[in-house]
Amino acid sequence: MEILAVENLSFTYPNCGAPALRDVSFTLEKGEFAVLCGATGSGKSTLLRMLKRELAPLGVRSGRILFCGKELSELADRDSAAKIGFVMQQPEQQIVTDKVWHELAFGLENLGVPQSEIARRTAEMASYFGIGEWYDRDVAELSGGQKQLLNLAAVLVMQPDILVLDEPTAQLDPIAASDFIAALKRLNQDMSLTMIMAEHRLEEVVPICDRLMVMEQGSLLANGAPEQVITQLGGRDELLRGMPAAARLFSELGGSGDCPLTVREGRRYIEENYSCEVRGLPAEKYAVPDAPALTLGDVWFRYDRYSRDVIKGLDLEVGTGEIFCILGGNGSGKTTTLNVAAGLLKPYKGAVRVFGKKLKEYRNRSLYRECLALLPQDVQTTFLHDSVKEELKECGADVSSLPYDISHLLGKHPYDLSGGEQQLVALAKVLASKPKLLLLDEPTKGLDANAKADMTAILRRLKAEGVTTVIVTHDVEFAADCSDRCAMFFGGQVVSVGTPREFFSCSSFYTTAVSRMTRGFYEGAVTVAQAAELCRRNGKKEAPPCL
Repeated sequence: MEILAVENLSFTYPNCGAPALRDVSFTLEKGEFAVLCGATGSGKSTLLRMLKRELAPLGVRSGRILFCGKELSELADRDSAAKIGFVMQQPEQQIVTDKVWHELAFGLENLGVPQSEIARRTAEMASYFGIGEWYDRDVAELSGGQKQLLNLAAVLVMQPDILVLDEPTAQLDPIAASDFIAALKRLNQDMSLTMIMAEHRLEEVVPICDRLMVMEQGSLLANGAPEQVITQLGGRDELLRGMPAAARLFSELGGSGDCPLTVREGRRYIEENYSCEVRGLPAEKYAVPDAPALTLGDVWFRYDRYSRDVIKGLDLEVGTGEIFCILGGNGSGKTTTLNVAAGLLKPYKGAVRVFGKKLKEYRNRSLYRECLALLPQDVQTTFLHDSVKEELKECGADVSSLPYDISHLLGKHPYDLSGGEQQLVALAKVLASKPKLLLLDEPTKGLDANAKADMTAILRRLKAEGVTTVIVTHDVEFAADCSDRCAMFFGGQVVSVGTPREFFSCSSFYTTAVSRMTRGFYEGAVTVAQAAELCRRNGKKEAPPCL
């Protein structure tokens, strides 16, 4: 049964010449799980917000959106609020109360549901998601993964007929993201809940979805079963780059037949088609630069006198000119460490040195003049003006000198940009200060695969100019591709450091899909390019002789 129909939908933001959506049409059947993907700024978030009347942006719209055969504008306020659930990219933007139990009950209270019914529904939902242990806690104490799970539960407790999700795993670590996606799969299978989800991290969601929808420049380019859509995209490297590693490897090697989507299917494809005489590629030796750019020695930090320590005896040294990635779970202290390194938070013990000088030796804000710059996780906090042009003019950024093009965004309001576009504008503001030490907190959040490749190229160009970059990220694929060294954070400390090959080859969960797919058959492959090269060096297996 058809639950959602979008007919010839077009939309243009105010004061924008080009439409954000162009003649988009599709339908969703009850119980379907659809995944929406495409380049940064292709219209995914705009399309999803159009499906939720309360979140629809202002602008010029044409076409129709039908929910259960009725125009969205004709839905009763109660049905519009409850029957179409929406989970945002940033958990903090959706949470409105201070306690977990109250967040679960808030939507039902606004719908006028009786107290006895609220108590039953919230208890049931808390039990289903395993929220019972932190039911009475303050929301501020939760990790990013817990906040996003709470958002999902708070929407589902209102018993929606369709769930719309806009990059819900963008700020989650790999394990929390896997848990969240597993929860979605269970909901879809156990409750036949209809879902449409925009996502850039496609490794785990493509294999479990019923339909893959690809957007390009505001139009729906492809729409169908994942295997069919990926086959359709053959030759479109800029779109294939975001697909699961098994599918990318299959395409890279010119595979024929059924396209593998999962790690298991990719492993089977390699073992059945390629030999393993050459077990690994030659290891490149890496020497850490002698001159340190950032040093943290026995650093301890807590947010107030009576709270627990967030950073505990941290020792960390990053060499000048390195690209250094920090990975770890939500709440492990990564962002706090960046803020301490930037001088925004002061540790109660230990020393922080930037290019050999203690932070207190940088006087009159000299630390932030052509020395150190920080790109925060929430880049919206850096926006102060009504247009991108004004934002860049304020900090003296020259668009023509940037290592990437954002000239097409100059006339837009920063808040009208997609998450990935906001990242690029904020990075432009940061680079305007010409830092020698660049601290980036989740710089690939909201970026598509091509934009991530561009980000890698940007960082390598900065490295060639002598810039040191320290990156906090949950994106293991990005870290494997761009970094010189990676570090694992746990409990406020660094527990391991190594080159990408060393780091990801030894990890079970904080590792790439390629590493899991090839481990034991090939050694040390952590990127699709490395796996493809090993397959080529080994060559295809000979077909068994006909009997």
